[in-house]
Amino acid sequence: MKIVERILIKVVIIQFIFLLLAQLFLHQLDIFPQLEQLTKYEGVNENTFTEILQTFNGN
Repeated sequence: MKIVERILIKVVIIQFIFLLLAQLFLHQLDIFPQLEQLTKYEGVNENTFTEILQTFNGN
């Protein structure tokens, strides 16, 4: 049982590291600029109707 627990702990640590790397790449380094437009389209940043229309117009 100790072997299984060690393996699970290692898997959890590896998953956490990959989560941090993914967050770094997607949010801090701005690798996918289309993601910012998508969040504006979905209204995650602000809930204004003009922001959504500007996204449709390509701004």
